[in-house]
Amino acid sequence: MVRKHFGTDGIRGRANVAITPELAMKVAQATGVVFQRGDHRHRAVIGKDTRLSSYMIEYAMVAGFASVGMDSLLLGPMPTPAVAMLTHSMRADIGVMISASHNPFEDNGIKLFGPDGYKLSDEVEAKIEAMLAKDFALKLSKPADLGRAMRVEGDRARYIEFAKRTLLRTLSLDGLRIVVDCANGAAYKVAPEALWELGAEVFSIGVEPDGFNINRGVGSTAPQALVKKVREMRADIGVALDGDADRVIIVDEMGKIVDGDQLMAAIAQSWKDEGRLTKPGIVATVMSNLGLERYLEDVGLSLARTPVGDRYVLEHMRQNGYNLGGEQSGHIILSDYCTTGDGLVAALQLMAIVKRESKPVSQVCRRFEPLPQVLKNVTFKAGRPLEDDGVIRAIEAGRRELGNAGRLVIRPSGTEPVIRVMGEGDNLDVVERIVDDVCDALAAWARAA
Repeated sequence: MVRKHFGTDGIRGRANVAITPELAMKVAQATGVVFQRGDHRHRAVIGKDTRLSSYMIEYAMVAGFASVGMDSLLLGPMPTPAVAMLTHSMRADIGVMISASHNPFEDNGIKLFGPDGYKLSDEVEAKIEAMLAKDFALKLSKPADLGRAMRVEGDRARYIEFAKRTLLRTLSLDGLRIVVDCANGAAYKVAPEALWELGAEVFSIGVEPDGFNINRGVGSTAPQALVKKVREMRADIGVALDGDADRVIIVDEMGKIVDGDQLMAAIAQSWKDEGRLTKPGIVATVMSNLGLERYLEDVGLSLARTPVGDRYVLEHMRQNGYNLGGEQSGHIILSDYCTTGDGLVAALQLMAIVKRESKPVSQVCRRFEPLPQVLKNVTFKAGRPLEDDGVIRAIEAGRRELGNAGRLVIRPSGTEPVIRVMGEGDNLDVVERIVDDVCDALAAWARAA
């Protein structure tokens, strides 16, 4: 079936335009019906980020769950990975994270987790999607069976303790000066507290949410604020989370940005040396740099690639037995600990390497020299441009010219009416020309369509 609401990471859109109270309530009702299994009292765990609209969506979902006889346990502002962990830990039937991740405050979204703490499969999302158009009159609970809602106490402490336990008890962050940027988002309390409890000297930015400033000039998508603060405080490391804290970008002591590819390389090498990798390789998406793939080959590891989206990375990891994967954007999945990307836990694993090797972050994280990458978008409204003869010829010609010295990735966006064209290779001038040739072919198709 064609999806109207669910995308690659739940449901997302403009708050009170695409993501309305009515939609949120119906999603809760449909999800509640799908996950009512057995005669026990059913429960949903609901977390949110700091957007103004999160209150509106939270209460709409509470009403939806209550109407089908499901209780709601309200966590308040909490990172997405904390919601996933607590859903499983509290033996809930469903987990909900209200967030639009790194998007501006005007947007919001709904991410759903099953009782095992993993994001829902395509099949389960399809069931919920199909039910959104149905009449729930026959599914509504009797007055005596309505669900209840209650605030959860101690959830922040539980997640902090969980994050700390991903490190050896003997490991301390004493002596590390850390700047943490919480993007004025969901981790604005838990991330600084966890780092402080581990012994670090912590300087925090992006920890004053007002409902409007999430991701605004701060966080993993705007790391320049963190770069400036790291240099100002002469810190050893900077950690930038996004609005729901499921991704992380690192800044080294020199103020240089470290992306998810470099972070995966550092963890992969360390875990290989310690015998902690369950397979001799990691999983990443088609957007990860070819430099990462070459580095892994040099140290005896493989790189399995998936379509863009952390859910596809995790799916491949689970199906094939990998315990490390992620995205260049900073979604790092460490399945020994987490059922989804966790920015704080990934940062802690890096800090453990820094402490163990007694090296600065710039040395720990600069494992390879990235190949030049060029990414451009071409707008299209309808049709199948990747089936056009002219477009196909341009793509094939570009790939022939790059050969083994580069890559060319062309994919439709999952959220916008654009085709994304990414090229990388040893010669930047050649890459730029090939990308332009493909974009010109796509633009010509768009004009003729």
